[in-house]
Amino acid sequence: MDKNLKFDFEIDKANNRIHVTGEFSANLEAVWKAWTTAELVDQWWGPKPCRAETKFLDFRVGGHWLYGMIVPMAVTGSEKEQIHWGKQGYYKIVPYESFSGTDVFCDENGIKNPKLPEARFENLFYKIRDEKTRVTLISTHRSFEDMEAVIAMGYKEGIAVCFNQLDDLLK
Repeated sequence: MDKNLKFDFEIDKANNRIHVTGEFSANLEAVWKAWTTAELVDQWWGPKPCRAETKFLDFRVGGHWLYGMIVPMAVTGSEKEQIHWGKQGYYKIVPYESFSGTDVFCDENGIKNPKLPEARFENLFYKIRDEKTRVTLISTHRSFEDMEAVIAMGYKEGIAVCFNQLDDLLK
């Protein structure tokens, strides 16, 4: 973890929520663009050596982001890389302030996997000063068990690495 990056991770067990906050040394417009543009989000979403590849991104209310998390052979220990698919559907977008929706595991066509956890999310963006932006993620799960499953999959460690990669990209 970069000691210069402010990063907080809190679990609200009573409400099945995870709160993640990071502060980035960049202006609000650059941070917003990094979260909402496929070419940029692919550069930081996914903890290395994994990487994200966007199949489709339609950033508008009613749109969605469909991406594959590519896990290289060196990590899988097999003769081919693995792809884990994810989809975020957008319900509300307030430019440069927030966007929210659903986050699910799915197949390459965006069909939700009902056996894996699903969450509602809200991403909040705050201008602290000209070259400093805070982002808060709130992930609300259907059950405590779903929230625990996401945490057990390495969510805290993964999002910490992603935030560091985003901070590096923004520099």
